[in-house]
Amino acid sequence: MPKMIVSIDGVVIKEVQLTKDRTTLGRRPYNDVVIDNLAVSGEHAVLQMSGSDVFLEDLNSTNGTYVNGKAIKKQQLQGGDTIEIGKYKIKFVHEGGESYEKTMVINAGAVVAPDSGAAPLAPAAIKVISGSAAGREVALTKVVTTIGKPGVAVAAITRRPHGYVVAMVEGTVKPTINGAPLGTEGKDLRHGDVLELAGTQMQFVQG
Repeated sequence: MPKMIVSIDGVVIKEVQLTKDRTTLGRRPYNDVVIDNLAVSGEHAVLQMSGSDVFLEDLNSTNGTYVNGKAIKKQQLQGGDTIEIGKYKIKFVHEGGESYEKTMVINAGAVVAPDSGAAPLAPAAIKVISGSAAGREVALTKVVTTIGKPGVAVAAITRRPHGYVVAMVEGTVKPTINGAPLGTEGKDLRHGDVLELAGTQMQFVQG
């Protein structure tokens, strides 16, 4: 099944499986893939599936849609293509293209073959410490784990070879880490760090 891996400044923020015939991308909250950035149009582009083929079409967006650095109006996507919308890069991965899958894993910052003898990462989790879900723990088992409320505040925690990184994805209210506003550039997480999203406090625990 084809999927898209969305990243900004090298930090992967979400993975989206393409399961529908039409998947819309844009800034408005009703899109299938919401990219909350002023450089992105309300309805920016649409992905259309026809059998095993996937076509990307720009919806007359203000800043355009690019595939592998070239502006497009409508184009069939190949596994490994990189879509650019504003500052966001979206890697198109078609399962079955094993070489693309390997490339994606490295680009997503997953743990690759250790060449420096680095120790494997200790297991980590996010523990909710306030609100109605207090006490709930979410294990960080995936390369990318998104947390928060869509449209209000969403952050993504990405597993990297050196540790875990958190970055803001979207929302009107900036999440905070240890009381400091969190941006989209990504920040290393350490055991005991406290995140606050949409009024809910969570603690990062590792080991």
